[in-house]
Amino acid sequence: MTPMVHLLLLPLLFSIAGGKDLEEKKGPFENKVLNVPEGTPVPYPIYQFQVTQPGVNNFRLSGEGKDYIHISKDGWLYLEKPLDWSQDNHYAIMVEALADETLVEGPVDVTINVLDINNNAPYFNQSEYTAVVKENQAKGVPFTRVFALDQDDPETPNAHLRYSLVSQIPAKQHVLLFQIDPITGEISTTEQGEQMLKARQGIMYGREEDQSIDALKTKFNDYCPGQTVPYEKNPFFTCVEREEMRRRNVDPLGDPDYTLYVRVQDQGGESETALSGNARVHIVVQQNLWINPGPIRVQENLAETYPLKIAQVQSNDPDAKYSLMQKERMLIFPFQITGNGEILLNEPLDREDHDMYILVVLAMDSDGKEVDPPMEIQVLVQDVNDNSPVCENEESIFELQENEPVGSLVGELVAHDNDEEGTLNAQLTYAILSQNPPTTPNVFSIDSASGRIQALRSLQRKEHQLYHLSVRVSDPAFTTDCKVVIKVIDVNNEMPLFEKNDYGNHTLAEDTPVGSTVATIRATDADDPDSGSSLIEFHISAGNDDEVFAVETDGKGVGQLVIARPLDFESFSTYNLKIDARNPEPLMKGLEYGSESTAVVSVSVTDIDEAPEFSLDILDVTVHENTTKGSVLLKVEAKDPEGKEIGFKLDGDTRGWLQIDAATGEVKTKGKLDREAVETFEVTVTAFEKENPEKSTERVMSVRLLDVNDNVPKLTKTQAFICIMKPEPVILQAQDGDSAPFSQPFTFTLAHTKKSPNWELVTLDGTRAKLMLKKRPAEEKTITLPINIKDNVGLGITQPFEVKVCNCTELGYCYMAPEQRSFSYGTGATIGILAGTMGFCVIIFIITIKQINKGNKKRKAQTDEEEKNAIM
Repeated sequence: MTPMVHLLLLPLLFSIAGGKDLEEKKGPFENKVLNVPEGTPVPYPIYQFQVTQPGVNNFRLSGEGKDYIHISKDGWLYLEKPLDWSQDNHYAIMVEALADETLVEGPVDVTINVLDINNNAPYFNQSEYTAVVKENQAKGVPFTRVFALDQDDPETPNAHLRYSLVSQIPAKQHVLLFQIDPITGEISTTEQGEQMLKARQGIMYGREEDQSIDALKTKFNDYCPGQTVPYEKNPFFTCVEREEMRRRNVDPLGDPDYTLYVRVQDQGGESETALSGNARVHIVVQQNLWINPGPIRVQENLAETYPLKIAQVQSNDPDAKYSLMQKERMLIFPFQITGNGEILLNEPLDREDHDMYILVVLAMDSDGKEVDPPMEIQVLVQDVNDNSPVCENEESIFELQENEPVGSLVGELVAHDNDEEGTLNAQLTYAILSQNPPTTPNVFSIDSASGRIQALRSLQRKEHQLYHLSVRVSDPAFTTDCKVVIKVIDVNNEMPLFEKNDYGNHTLAEDTPVGSTVATIRATDADDPDSGSSLIEFHISAGNDDEVFAVETDGKGVGQLVIARPLDFESFSTYNLKIDARNPEPLMKGLEYGSESTAVVSVSVTDIDEAPEFSLDILDVTVHENTTKGSVLLKVEAKDPEGKEIGFKLDGDTRGWLQIDAATGEVKTKGKLDREAVETFEVTVTAFEKENPEKSTERVMSVRLLDVNDNVPKLTKTQAFICIMKPEPVILQAQDGDSAPFSQPFTFTLAHTKKSPNWELVTLDGTRAKLMLKKRPAEEKTITLPINIKDNVGLGITQPFEVKVCNCTELGYCYMAPEQRSFSYGTGATIGILAGTMGFCVIIFIITIKQINKGNKKRKAQTDEEEKNAIM
């Protein structure tokens, strides 16, 4: 179709392609962003520019994609060829409105975005994968991975890939032994695979044992003696030999144990229209000899000959060297390992010292590299009954009131056994051996399992005030006798009595120190001395708001009312305390505490002028170093307990970065912050009473500056030389005043638009790069290379680096004739040379003057002598 015919048919074609939607594709002559799906059939109308300027009869198109996108004389942009997102995802063009060939309006910028459609199926980077997995491979731990690609837009679901396992061959009883991570493509074993995967059967060989065919024949003879048929004709031997060679010469591709069919789908595998790709994974199962023998159980204090073998490990590498380490650092480590993997115990163990050890076994090759993962083995020390029961107290003392009912609890005897808790070795039984004074029947019983002692009858002090028991505590092998004293105490039929019930009013200033005594109170009890019935405890039962007060006592009837917390007049100015005197033993039935056992104390708190109080004890501020001037970092809040007007001030800001509003407490920036100058600093904020500035409180405010990317990496040196005959690489190093993540690692590049034929720049690490001369120059020259260095987030500039390519001396330094030197002296060196030269000239001048003066004097003396002689 000729261009003229094409243009004439466009309105008809557009009508067919767009129909009534064409009206929506028309608009003013202005910058536009248009979206076009890839693969759209052509010709396809994109947009029609409607120009209001008179005389426009043509349009001109320039920019990208002119082979694909055209414009008609009536302003229609249309596709001439289908677009492909994988070739280019957008086109930038300019459109001008013309009257014949004269520009009337424009140009306007038009961006055409190519929308991806799902027209590329995902594909694996390999159609066949091979992998090796060991027996007992832990479930969920990957041993291989598949990887797929998709040419569609990675920002869309069209390239969102999902992996799945299609089938496993063989799959006995439909049990899947493998699984695939749907996101990463990593393949691992399932729980069933961890348990069921088995390697091919083979001959077991020891460490450094010969594995030749002759050795195989010897093993065959040992197992099947008396064979007369030649090996090569013996079907049993040839079968063993074939399987052994098959096991040794693993070919996952040609002879796999398992084959997995895996699939990858785009669109996350969630759409019926998702495209897919497939691959096969061939897997061989290898024998795993590296099996943990633990936990190893060893009886403590075992009477054996040491070193004693307790376990053995075997690496998958027959030439592995073993070493043994302790996971927990201990002074004594009584284990060792032999060259063939035997774990030996060097001495008897004591469970009471250490009940478990964790051994770490390493298997390494001759170069010290691990051939198997480190193995942690638990050694559990089993208990034997080698400890006697121990009484908690040398003598256990209990009290029981007289007239208590039968069965009353006296107390519980406590004993311990250091053998393993929860075993029979530590199971204790209790029994009363004797009672003094003796009675018939016995007065007390003891629970054989718990040691709980109870009274078998009601006791009377007039009969006996003390009982001594001998209690035997036993485990299955040992016994211990414990002493018990039981005091029969007077019934608590007397209550504590205060010496007076009103201790008056006490006035305290609110700054009275904590711990100060307010009043001393006293009470007495007529019950039996030194018993729980006569012991007196004091309790503040009312009026003690915020628990500001407490009573300290020794139990003998004297109490000190003290300040337990700071007083605060503004919170509470008066306290009416009610204090009760009580016994730890219950009163006799029918008796109750009365008013005689209660006293009152009144406390009045007087106000003092206190300093202002901050609402926060810790003032910490973290801000970015580029915080604008005048920004509020923190509003400090404080108040005066008496409600007086307060002000604020700020001290210690040596750099003049901050200021504080004296009225509101707002701390603001007044200068540019710089983290590179100081990362953290402290200032002091003071709150003070305006009427009495001496009443003040200080708080330290800590300020931490967060880094922003306000520095670029810079070369530490900007000059170097390279010898022509023996060019060595030049190491470039850069530094950046910022901290992570705005500093290293740096990216070094030569700032050329094309690859340099003479120079190569290779990054070494985060701060250095290597500059190499690839082509020797014919003559000496000084070259300035533009080096672009960017920090970790891409901020950087191009910097000049001067390289002198020169002939060198034997010591490897540039040699150049004086008139050829291109490196000038620095300012300091130049000044030094000038000063030295001037100093030398001054010295010569002084010496010359002195010589002249000396000569003049000599000549004058000679003249005087001649005149004298003439006169004579």
